[in-house]
Amino acid sequence: MRRYGLYDASRGLTLALAAALAGLGLWGATQVGMQTTGRFWLSMLIVAGAGLVIALAAHVGTWTKGLRLRVSPGTFVLAFLPVLVVSGWILIATQPGTGWEEGRLHSWSNSIGIFGVVHSIGLWHGVLAFGVGLMLGLSLDGVPAPEAEAAPAYERGVPAADEPVAAEGRYAARREPATPTEQSAGTQTRTRTPSR
Repeated sequence: MRRYGLYDASRGLTLALAAALAGLGLWGATQVGMQTTGRFWLSMLIVAGAGLVIALAAHVGTWTKGLRLRVSPGTFVLAFLPVLVVSGWILIATQPGTGWEEGRLHSWSNSIGIFGVVHSIGLWHGVLAFGVGLMLGLSLDGVPAPEAEAAPAYERGVPAADEPVAAEGRYAARREPATPTEQSAGTQTRTRTPSR
């Protein structure tokens, strides 16, 4: 079996660095606080960013392997969007104060009989936001980058027969050179092959 010592070490260090950055983000979110609606959403955005950092740690080396990141459409639609809708519903319904659409989602949750679940899960605001960021990062794939096609070397093709330069070149290659000949009077004259 092959050993992956350096790979494991670099992967472990990458994940440790990502966890440290996510922890720093979570600490920053606690410093922002959640006293007002604006601060609540800012801290949730920071926590979601921490989740995204953890998910992206797995893709750090993709460009060194000739891969590029792309959003996987199926994963985005089937995994991320439902998590975003459910988490967003719970976060909006349980946000502090009277924030945007809070009353509407609160009453809808009560009308369809899920307010108890929404309220219980809503106590874990940070976990929901972290999960949204994590799912966004997990909806990315490392795919092979398209290879650039090499430009073909210049190839001189067969010239067309009706091109005058090409026709003259072929004629000049076939004709016999002019040679001196002797005539009966003893003078030399040149004979030429008639041109076109």
